[in-house]
Amino acid sequence: MNSSASHERGSSLDVIIVTYQSGADIGPCLRTLASATKNMAVRVLIVDNASEDDTLVQIDAVKKRGDFSLLLIKNQYNAGFTRAVNQAAAFARADYILFLNPDVRLEEDTLSALVRILQQRPEVGIVAPQLRNSDGTIQPSCRRIPRRRDVLYSSLGLAAIFPHSAEFNGWKMGDFDHRHTREVAQPQGAFLLCRRQVLETTGLWDEGFPMFFSDVDWCARVLAQGYRILFEPSVFATHGKGRSVYRRRPEMIVTSHRSFIRYFWKYGSSPRWWLPNAAVTVLLLLSGAIRFALSRSGFKV
Repeated sequence: MNSSASHERGSSLDVIIVTYQSGADIGPCLRTLASATKNMAVRVLIVDNASEDDTLVQIDAVKKRGDFSLLLIKNQYNAGFTRAVNQAAAFARADYILFLNPDVRLEEDTLSALVRILQQRPEVGIVAPQLRNSDGTIQPSCRRIPRRRDVLYSSLGLAAIFPHSAEFNGWKMGDFDHRHTREVAQPQGAFLLCRRQVLETTGLWDEGFPMFFSDVDWCARVLAQGYRILFEPSVFATHGKGRSVYRRRPEMIVTSHRSFIRYFWKYGSSPRWWLPNAAVTVLLLLSGAIRFALSRSGFKV
């Protein structure tokens, strides 16, 4: 056995998954996870937010196979994504922790390659793979920390007019083709692999962001602790891109805009930021109202 395989076999991994109406996704997710973690001691921590479809049936079917240890926490109501993440994180004790969405499918070498990076580069606190759509095309998944002027660029349509501009579409990294390894500020929360010390030093996710921006906020706090965050496109995972979110699109638009507003006030609460924050708040309220109305009318926004 080579040394890298030996290291992987000695590594423990806790996988945190939050489910809600995830019956179509969770079975394939867990089965590909089993194939991708054959050399590790794995425990899967699932928190279900009171699903009413066959999510629990699918989880039970995989659990009976015995591919890994599985702890299922059943909430009696939808407690929100972030609170559910923290419920599972409270049980995390492994060397490495993977925050994983149920609509992700893993390749066999994805986790082993990413764990090796964390083993070889102690300065890296979080590593994420390239995400792909089901047709194999690359799914842009990295972002910079949002600036207030990014809201203005989006509201004026400049981000859409200049999609590859590092300035006008800089927040969503339109200037990056996602085919190169690089340090980033925030990979999408669908797949974040970190060492346990990162969670211990940074703390749990901020439940003031019920669903959106909790991953942005957590990554910003990880960077503030001095860790680096790495995007590694040599391995990939397939991501369904939030099917559960799109089923409740109008509600999610309201939630995301409220969290966006809270994010700027959290990181700019001093008097010097009150006027810029007020302007951003107005823009987000207006754009949110327009998107909500369009979504209720059947338009895809």
